[in-house]
Amino acid sequence: MRRAAVAVAAGAMAVSLAACGSAKESGDKKDSASASAGTKKGDAIKVGLLLPENKTARYEKFDRPLIEKKIKELTNNKAEIQYNNARQDASLQAQQVDTMITNKVDVLILDAVDAKAVKNSVQKAVDNGIKVVAYDRLAEGPISAYTSFDNVAVGKTQGEALLKALGDKAKDGQIVMMNGSATDPNAGQFKDGAHSVLDGKVKIGKEYDTKEWSPDNANANMEAAISALGKDKIVGVYSANDGMAGGIITALKAAGIADIPVTGQDAELAGVQRIVAGEQHMSVYKPYAPEAEAAAEMAVALAKGESLDAIAKEKVSSASAKDVPSVLVPVVSLTKDNIKDTVLKDGIYTVDEICTGKYKAACDKLGLK
Repeated sequence: MRRAAVAVAAGAMAVSLAACGSAKESGDKKDSASASAGTKKGDAIKVGLLLPENKTARYEKFDRPLIEKKIKELTNNKAEIQYNNARQDASLQAQQVDTMITNKVDVLILDAVDAKAVKNSVQKAVDNGIKVVAYDRLAEGPISAYTSFDNVAVGKTQGEALLKALGDKAKDGQIVMMNGSATDPNAGQFKDGAHSVLDGKVKIGKEYDTKEWSPDNANANMEAAISALGKDKIVGVYSANDGMAGGIITALKAAGIADIPVTGQDAELAGVQRIVAGEQHMSVYKPYAPEAEAAAEMAVALAKGESLDAIAKEKVSSASAKDVPSVLVPVVSLTKDNIKDTVLKDGIYTVDEICTGKYKAACDKLGLK
């Protein structure tokens, strides 16, 4: 009986071991099948998208829908996209990054409110296995990719347009420089580009780094500049973007200053309308589609573990990351002479959107019908 019991036990053990072997083989096959299925289901990724603010019209009107559309195209509509806007609050954005980590996104497209302050959040994301694509602003930390416009070229384009508009007046008067927020690394590059063109060609009477890119702050700064310099001494204004240009032009009108060139950037609808009306000299048109699509392409590739070599042809370095694969998109100087060939041709706006009520007569003169 004891021998029979041992034999039964041994047989049971053999069956058990065989079953284990079968289970292991089955598991291996299953893992292999899963890996194969994973390749096929690689489109089912989670992408986090964090944009910095909503005072500038571009982010909600252009960047977000363009990025989301391209991600869906690249993933056969299988990607899950999680979105948040920080509303110009760096602390809120840090919380949003934490939420993305908790939600286990595969990759994060991040347009930083404060490029330096976000460094710890970027590191935390990377430590949790999340690749980070810096969008529009070069966030510090171990980012995997970056896309933006050639920001120094933006400032040069603005400066060159302002000098051309000033002509001989550049020798006689002073300009005011209204730069963007000091927390935005792009603002410093715009400023450097503008100075490289303007320095030595025109006197800069007053210069401001405008907190939060706020039109209200730009308006207050312009009022202070007019009071300090005198309204008859100002011949032009360098404004780093269209939102601030609106605040600046309001201050100029209130002081009785007209017909001086004011620059801008972003080709916002209000900015384009001011250009049509002759209130703003120019804006920098930055084709959002190429930037947004580059971000989407890099994010999807990173989430799938694919190389960026075919997408990112340039390298950019920050204080904390070297030779980051990058896509830099060229810009265009937008004036009343090329509205048709830029924002209208690219479908950014329609004639009906630009040529409302009080702008219709000016549009007719420009042949915008």
